[in-house]
Order: sequence, then C-alpha cells, then structure tokens
Amino acid sequence: MNRRYESIAAQFKPGDDHRQRMQAVVDALWDGLKDAGMSWVGFYLHEGNDELVLGPRRDKPACSPIGLHGACGQAFTQRRPLVVADVRELGVNYVACDPRDQSEVVVPVCAPDGTCWGVLDLDSHELGSFGETDVTGLLLVLHAAGLTK
Repeated sequence: MNRRYESIAAQFKPGDDHRQRMQAVVDALWDGLKDAGMSWVGFYLHEGNDELVLGPRRDKPACSPIGLHGACGQAFTQRRPLVVADVRELGVNYVACDPRDQSEVVVPVCAPDGTCWGVLDLDSHELGSFGETDVTGLLLVLHAAGLTK
C-alpha cells in the first residue's frame, strides 16, 4: 500500500466530533496528496433525499447539491468505490464542477449498520490519476478517522 496513506491514517486520534473528523480527513489528504496530482478533495453528504450536499472540502468551491448521478451518485447508491480514469467515459451523467478535472475516485462512507451517509471524492486534472491502491488507502484513512465501518 502507498506509504502516503499509511502516514495520513496514523494522524487520527479519537475524540473529535463527526464533522471535525471529516474536516481532518480532508485536510490530511490535501496536505499529503496535493503534490501527487490531486486537484480537489471533499465529502458529499446524503441528507435524506435524492441529493448529495457538499460537506467539508479542500481547496476550492464545488457544485452543491448534486443528484445521485455521476461518479458520486454511483458510488453512493451502489455502496462501492468507483475509480474513473477518464471522466469523459461517464458521458452526460458526469457532474463537472471543474471542467479541468479528468479523473476521480469516490469512496462511499457507511455507518457500522451499513447505512451509507455520504461519499469521499477526490479529483485530478490528469487522466488516470487514481487506482485500486488509492481506494485501499482511502478506506484505511476513513477507518482510522472513525468515519466508516
């Protein structure tokens, strides 16, 4: 596994509230990965309707609310991580908050009972920036922060 993710995961300690932990994850990922091609990182939260609403994020604004289509919606509804090497492959269902983004990885975040409450989304201006190693690393970080089962 990528040592960057292990280093990021090692930063978390229990005690902060849920929103503080989300912000800490976003900040740690931004600080640890922005030089590796990541252009944006943030959470989208499900608030009981057919939309995802922007939560803690770095380092620029993003679209909100978004429906349950696109990469975030797919990962959320299917409860599975999604790696998109080229966002153009998503066609009309792609939610383009930054037209420069070319790839992304989205990981659903779920409570211990399996209820999915949102997604963690990372974008890049480069094609093929993310892979399964990133999924594994992001899951490690989310678990270390106490945000997913």
